[in-house]
Amino acid sequence: MSEKFDVIVIGAGPAGYVAAIRAAQLGLKTACVDAFVGKDGKQALGGTCLNVGCIPSKALLDSSKQFHNLAHNLPAHGISVENAKVDLGTFIGRKDKIVKQFTGGIGQLFKANKVTAFFGKGKLLKGNNVEITGNDGSKQTISATNVILASGSVPIELPFAKFDNKYILDNAGALDINEVPKRLGVIGAGVIGLELGSVWRRLGSEVTVLEALPDFLGVADPDIAKIAFKEFTKLGLDIKLGAKLSKAEIKNNAVALTYEDKDGKHEITVDKLLVAVGRRAYTDGLLADDTGVKLDERGRIVVDEHNHTGVDGVWAIGDAVRGPMLAHKGSEEGVAVAEWIAGKAGHVNLDTVPWVIYTEPEIAWAGKTEKQLKEEGVPYKVGTFPFAAIGRAVAMNEAIGQVKVIAHADTDRLLGVHMVGPGVSELIAEAVVAMEFKGSAEDLARIVHAHPTLSEAVHEAALSVDKRAIHKGN
Repeated sequence: MSEKFDVIVIGAGPAGYVAAIRAAQLGLKTACVDAFVGKDGKQALGGTCLNVGCIPSKALLDSSKQFHNLAHNLPAHGISVENAKVDLGTFIGRKDKIVKQFTGGIGQLFKANKVTAFFGKGKLLKGNNVEITGNDGSKQTISATNVILASGSVPIELPFAKFDNKYILDNAGALDINEVPKRLGVIGAGVIGLELGSVWRRLGSEVTVLEALPDFLGVADPDIAKIAFKEFTKLGLDIKLGAKLSKAEIKNNAVALTYEDKDGKHEITVDKLLVAVGRRAYTDGLLADDTGVKLDERGRIVVDEHNHTGVDGVWAIGDAVRGPMLAHKGSEEGVAVAEWIAGKAGHVNLDTVPWVIYTEPEIAWAGKTEKQLKEEGVPYKVGTFPFAAIGRAVAMNEAIGQVKVIAHADTDRLLGVHMVGPGVSELIAEAVVAMEFKGSAEDLARIVHAHPTLSEAVHEAALSVDKRAIHKGN
């Protein structure tokens, strides 16, 4: 007879492991099933985010930033270092150590909260049974009153540029290059392409980014994207827009690329190629045919506003369902579903989920863009403020970018806040709190902000909405 749980979570990424911990906190007997294997061959909890996504990429971004600062920022402070070098073994090893620390930390949290971890690939069967196939092929079945599907996402692979993680890399492969490539090609100017392209550019690679769409960062506010494009170009990223890759061939230990743009067909050769054209929901082998759980046209699990699949006791969260593929969005869905299962009031507001790109400068936003509001016919007013007029940013020698606040023209309610500049990954939280509490631009403008801080840019941008910024002309 199979072991019975109150909740089984399939997937131990940011959505799944958080759901499991919260369910256990609420007194529910909980299991979590995951098949991710770490470099040591053992189970590595944390999914893509902790193993080959958010955490390792931020580690490399920070390390590469330190190296970049030696040559480009520290001289302005009167500090000079000659012949600075990168030991790539230590560089990558630091990242691996951080990953191991956090994946092991989840294991400790599971033990502390009495979550039972199963190592293997989980498959939902009819009747809320879950079949677990171990990496050795062994099978066992467990069952639960509620099953939470948190299977995550995987990189989209191009049919003519298949991953081998030697020459043609996915996000995981780009985290473990054993020498700095002289020439790195990046397909896709999205979050992953820009972040990992920035890492290797700072270390000396010639980076060419091919983006098929005609607009740069179309999901971001156009004013913010324009500033970011200019700064990335200064960094040395060669970003080609409207450039569609049609061929990628491995020749003479390099990758020969053919792409087309408005000027015709072009060919370039790179030593490594990072393909970062997006991710898709990972539901391969997740569902038996008779479960009743449905997938949409994009392969995502269909859920209602409470993340319920319509099948009794079956829920789905994270990258495998609608909404932005962001770790923090998945985590909050995990908490909410656990609370709904326990009969409590869960809450996730997809309209205030913050987006962050951890490049240099950073990019962050929450809410609607000016373009979206125009298309929807919503009356609005805008306030902006540059970091060039912020004392703390100038003192840091990082006076790049701006904050843009968009409020409803009639009610003054905050509709969107968009930022590019130093530390905006942290500054965006203030905007999210204000928006979640239905705050107005006036609310942000009336709050006292410490001086000198970067947050003063948010304050002044909010004042600028009504043309009363103090430190710039309105």
